[in-house]
Formats: sequence, C-alpha cells, structure tokens
Amino acid sequence: MAAGGGTLRVYLGAAPGVGKTYAMLAEGRRLRAGGLDVVVALAETYGRRGTEEQLGDLPVVPRRAVHYRGMALTEMDLDAVLARHPALALVDELAHTNAPGSRNTKRWQDVRELLRAGVDVATTLNIQHLESLSDVVEQITGIVQREQIPDAVVRAADRIELVDLSPEALRTRMAQGELYPSDRIDVALDNYFRAGNLGALRELALLWLADRVEEELADYRARHGIRAPWETKERILVALNGTRQGEHLVRRGARTAARVHGDLIGVHVRTDDGAIQHEPPGLAAQRALLRELHGSYVEIGGTDVARTLVDFARTESATQILLGPTGRSRLRELLTGSVINRVIRMAGPIDIRVLPPPSPEQTALPRAPRPRRPARVPARRWWTAWLLGPLGALAVAAALSPLRGSLGLSEILLCLLLLVAGVAGLGGLAPAAGTTLTSVLAADYFFTTPWHSLVVGQGADLAPLGVFLCVAGIISHLIDGLTRRSQEAARARAEAQALIRLAGETVRGEGRTLRRLLSELRRAFRLEAAGILAPTGAGWRPVASSGGPLPARPQDAPFAAELGQGTVLVLAGGPIDEENTRLLGPFVTQLRLAEEHERLTREAAAAQSLARTDALHTTLLEALAHDLRGPLAAIREAAARLDAAPEAETIAAETERLNHSVANLLDLSRLRAGRVPVALRPTSLGEVLHAAVASLPGTWAELALGPTTGLPPVEADPGLLERALANVLVNARAWSPPGAAVRVDTGTVADRVHLRVIDRGPGIAPEERERIFQPLRGRRTGPGGARETGTGFGLAVAKGFVEAMRGELSVEGTPGGGATFVFSLRRSDR
Repeated sequence: MAAGGGTLRVYLGAAPGVGKTYAMLAEGRRLRAGGLDVVVALAETYGRRGTEEQLGDLPVVPRRAVHYRGMALTEMDLDAVLARHPALALVDELAHTNAPGSRNTKRWQDVRELLRAGVDVATTLNIQHLESLSDVVEQITGIVQREQIPDAVVRAADRIELVDLSPEALRTRMAQGELYPSDRIDVALDNYFRAGNLGALRELALLWLADRVEEELADYRARHGIRAPWETKERILVALNGTRQGEHLVRRGARTAARVHGDLIGVHVRTDDGAIQHEPPGLAAQRALLRELHGSYVEIGGTDVARTLVDFARTESATQILLGPTGRSRLRELLTGSVINRVIRMAGPIDIRVLPPPSPEQTALPRAPRPRRPARVPARRWWTAWLLGPLGALAVAAALSPLRGSLGLSEILLCLLLLVAGVAGLGGLAPAAGTTLTSVLAADYFFTTPWHSLVVGQGADLAPLGVFLCVAGIISHLIDGLTRRSQEAARARAEAQALIRLAGETVRGEGRTLRRLLSELRRAFRLEAAGILAPTGAGWRPVASSGGPLPARPQDAPFAAELGQGTVLVLAGGPIDEENTRLLGPFVTQLRLAEEHERLTREAAAAQSLARTDALHTTLLEALAHDLRGPLAAIREAAARLDAAPEAETIAAETERLNHSVANLLDLSRLRAGRVPVALRPTSLGEVLHAAVASLPGTWAELALGPTTGLPPVEADPGLLERALANVLVNARAWSPPGAAVRVDTGTVADRVHLRVIDRGPGIAPEERERIFQPLRGRRTGPGGARETGTGFGLAVAKGFVEAMRGELSVEGTPGGGATFVFSLRRSDR
C-alpha cells in the first residue's frame, strides 16, 4: 500500500478506548515540534478531554459536508488534504464507511489516494474491523461488525503499533466516565466491555500482530538467503504416515510444544509417483487429534519423502522434527534406504527425535508372549530343542530300523510323535516343526520301501505319514498355547507380587520410602542401579539411590523420567525396552507421590519448629513487656513529684515513649500469634484520624490535615485503625525536619479510600520500602547519605493492624524528598 510513495503507520487497538487516537495525535505533535509539516485530516475526539488536549494546536483541515436524505454528514475533505499536501496526515478510523456520494466508499481508499500522492499517513484501527477476524469477534461479543477492512490493506502498512491496555484498566477508564456518557456506562460494561470479551479481543490483536511479525521475518530470511532455522519460537514438526503410532507422536509433540510454549505442526508427505494414492487409515483420526490439541495439519507432495520433509521444516523454521517407527518392510529399506537415516543426515541444525513405538504400560519381569506368534522360550532351551529334535528323530529311526520286521510304520511314527511332543514343550513351535519334518523323512527313509530312499513305494504308507504330520502339528500348536498361557500366568503373578510390594512400600511411609521404592524397582527390573537426580548449578546430584554406579546425567541413562520439582528418575544396567517397561508407570507415579510426601513432611517439620520458636518468642516478649510496665509506672509517678524541675518534662516524655514502645512490642507479639481481635464495622475516617492525633503526646501544631468531610465510611476496626495511624504519624514527625509540617491527605479510588501521611524527612530507597515495615530492619537515608536505623516496632504493628482489617499499608517516595505512607481501606457498603 505504501509502494506508491507515502508511508502508512497504523495504530492498532483491541477495543475502543485504549488510546489509539491519543497516541496518533501525540506522535503528530512530537513530529510537528521537530519541524515536520503535520495536519489533522480527520480526528474523532468524541468529547474526551485527554484526546482534545492532545489535538492542541495541530492544524486541522476542515471537514466536507455531505447531504444525504435530509441529513448533513461530515467526512474527510480528501481534495483539501491533497491540495494542502502535508508531509504527514493524521486520519482517524481507517475502517470507516464514507457517506453516500463521497468519492470513495471506504476511508482506507481515501488513504490509499493520499499515499499515492506521496503523503505519509498515520491512522487508527480496532482489531474488530479486520475482515478475517469479523466472524470471531461476532462470536465473542455477539455484535455484527458492519465496517470491515481487508487484512491485506493493513498488512501492507510500513509500521503497525499496538496500543495496548489491560481489560481491567480499560474498564476502570469506562467506569470513571472517560469514554462514554454516564447513562451508557453500565450497559457498555455489562455487554461489549465485559472483562472476558476484552481479554479475548486483546489476545486476538496480539496473535494477529505476531503473525505479521513472522511474515516479515520469513521475508527477511528469504531475501538474505538464510536457510538455517532461527529459534525465535519453538516449532515442533510431527511426521505422520497414517500408522497407529501417529497418535502417540502427536501427543508427545503436543506435550513438548506446551512445555516450551511452541507451535505444533503435523505433516503428511504424499509421494508423487503417478499411482493412485489412498489415504492411510489412521490419518483422519490423527488430523482430528491435532485440532483437539491446538495443532495444525499440512499435507505436501514430493517424490523424496525425507527431502520433502526437511525442506518443509526449513521453510517453517521448525526447531524439532519428531519421527516414529517406519511402516516400511526390511526388504524395502534395504532396497530404497531408511527415511529416518536420510532425514537425520539432511536436517542439519534441526533437532531430530526418533520415538520408539508405544508400549502398553511398561516392565520387565518375565517376558510376555507375543500375540499371534510362537511363545518365547529361553535361548538355551530353544537351541537345545533344535539340536536334540532333528538329530533325535534321525537317531530314533536309525536305532529302531533293525526291528522293522516286527515294528511297522505306524508304531515308529508313534515313537517319533512322542519325541515331537517333548521338543515342543522344550523349545516351542519352531523346533517342533523342524523335528516333525525330520521325523517324516527319517520314517520314510528307514521304514518304507524301497529302503534307504525318500521314495514311498506303496500308496498305503502315505496315509500314516499324512496323519502323522497333522497330529504332530496339532500337538505342537496345543503345547505352544499351553506354554503361552503358562508364561502369561507367570508374568501376571510376578506383576501382582510387584504391585503388592509397591503398595506395601507406599503404605509403610517412614521417611525411607523413596529408598525402599528404588530398591524394589531395581529388584523387579533386575537393574544395576536406580536413583533420583536433582539439578544443581554445576550439574546433577543424587537425592536417593539403590545400587550403583548411577549415571552422572539423565542424558547418560538408558531410561529417565521426570518426577517433580525438577528431579529425574534414572535407571541403569538392565533390559529396559518396550516389553519390560509396563510396570514403570506405577513405579514412577508412586515415586512422585513419595517425593511429594517427603517434601511435605520436611516442610511440616520446619513449620512445627518455627511455630514452637515463635510461641517461645511471643511468650518471652509478653513476659518482658509485663515486667517493664511496673518500673515504667514508678518512673512516671516519680517524675510527676518533681514538680517544675527542668528534668521532669524530659523524664515524662521519654517514659511515655518507652511505654509506647512496650505497647507496640505487645501488639507485635499478638499479631505474630494471631491473637488480635478484629471487629469490622462502618467507620468514619475523619473521626479516627482526629482521635489518633489527640492520643499522641505533645502538641501537633505542625500537622497539616486535608479535608476529611464527605468521605465515605470504611470497613475497619476503629481502635486498631487509630493505633495504626498514631504509629505512622509518630514515625513521620520523628523523621521530619524541625518546622516541617506532616501532611495528611484523603481521597477515594474506585471502591477504596486512601489516606496518605506525607513527611519531608529523608527518603526511603525503593529496595528498602518493604524492609521498612520489618522490626529493626527498615532504614532511611539520612543527611549526607549515611544509613540510619528505622523506627523499631511501630510501622510493623501499623502494617499488621491494617492487614488484619483487610486493608493495605504501603510507602512511596514523596516528590521533592521524604516518604508517603498510604493507607488503602475498603469502602463500606453497609
């Protein structure tokens, strides 16, 4: 849009009232002060005082009157602005629809003419008027947006600035009458300006602007020939081939993207080999799962799957590619190569993660039989069966061959059938099949005519051999099934025993639960070591372990799983694979619970110790304060008998000061023990303030009280509030220079009433403003920059009293020097 000459700057806002026009006019005034020719082509102030003040002395081009159906409408005078030809024209509300009869239907078309004439334009726009978002905005707010502008017009701008304001701040502006007349405020707050609506519109604006930033970044990389990914944002690319492992990949990718606040993209590469392509059966479900997990799906074509995938990853600036098990056969991989290996070689700086196929739930124990496949037996038994079966069949047939005069073919086949059954029980189905074939050949060779040949001379001998094959096959299959059931039962018993032991260790929590669980885990999985590592600044340290040695880092372990609080479970020295890991899930869960239990136990012990210490501290303080009260009363009486002695006034003042400190000490101990009774009721702030001043020793001629009449009542305990005010006033006078007044101001902010105690003493550094309320820790900067101790217990007691009344007490810097203590109390609704 700016290619014709002028440049376009757009001030984008999430909703009306965020300050777009204000920001545009402020920038215009700044540029005009720098000597640039700036005019206001059109600005809508809507009577808002701040916006009208920003308009100030900026030159304004008069509007053009348009008469339509008996009404006089005003629009921007495009011809007058073109004739004036300023360096910068300020045009409000870019999406506005001009009155019928105007040269252009839309104001953005007027702006385009200004740009073509070489005039720079600054304009404003709300996110709700963008054409691509109109349906989303309507769904959020329930309001149809009549005025819309194509996204391409805004995206072509040379500069887009987001004028941002939080929903709470915008609603506050609305409630204070800064945007709409008072009769429209409640309706607006309950409809369009609901907090949820404003939050959603704000997120839309941020996301739309982020997309534009990404487009600019992609253009920059393309112009400069940059192919390596820039990790400005994590993008997780999941390669999908429609197999059942795809959903596992999508879920793992979604978890990774959620942890790093990145994007999830699912990619399916369709091979362009000229053949008719049928969609893999699982792809539709994987697309649906991607949408459910807030990911996007892309389907691309290419003759080379690996190269197409890597090129797409570079185009999208992907930082990780997740690959699963290939669906290709071993023969095809041998002929055409491995896609996974080629992706790894071509990926360059992109991280490649190859995930194993999902296993049902994980553990070792006895190996589980494979479904629809022969039962597994130990390797030694399998090789023994292969050695003894065929050789045994030959040996039996050869040994009985001298008796073929008395033993017929059927009898020898029964003997061999017994051997087949034994081999099936020993080594499984495969050795039994080999023994069966060997037995048939041996029986034919030794017991059918012609002798010592594999030719069956008599047709009657074929029937026994055929029956033998069938019976041997059935017996071998049945024995294999029995072996499978036996293995399943043994595995189930072992798993049940492991879970029973696991449950027992969980119930028996005695502070060594973690170590016991790790020992049980190591024993169940036949591991060399199992332990928990916690991160430190320099690396990792073991928290608990069983066996050894442990891997130094989780990356060095064959199996690692996150537990909590940054700790990681690591296993070493055992067969941790897809078939032995079904029980790892429950173990990991119990380890997480045990770790959390130990952490809570430590915290509870620390809290109990702290509570005992605090109780002892409170008891000592109360005893000390009680013991001090008697001597103080005696000193006060003795000072009163000194009559007019010069020292009498000093003794009385210091005694009163010490008595005040003792009272604060007792109040502080009650606050810490939670034994301060609070009776909240509507309270007049003016009455409490005057009572607090009257309760203080000495005269307070230097106190400057602001107006206290007309203030709404606050929710407070009058006695506690009076004590808190008195302590803060004493602190303010103690730090104020001689003759300097302590000022007290009051006012209301929304549903709060503020009381500010202002002194002109040494200021409080920002880093000390929280510590000033801690007994004997708060500090001020004294004359000459020296550090001086704060005011003991008074401010700590004041803050405790105010917070007990559900209020807030904070401190700020006073302009010109000094400190301002701010009481913030809730306005009473009763």
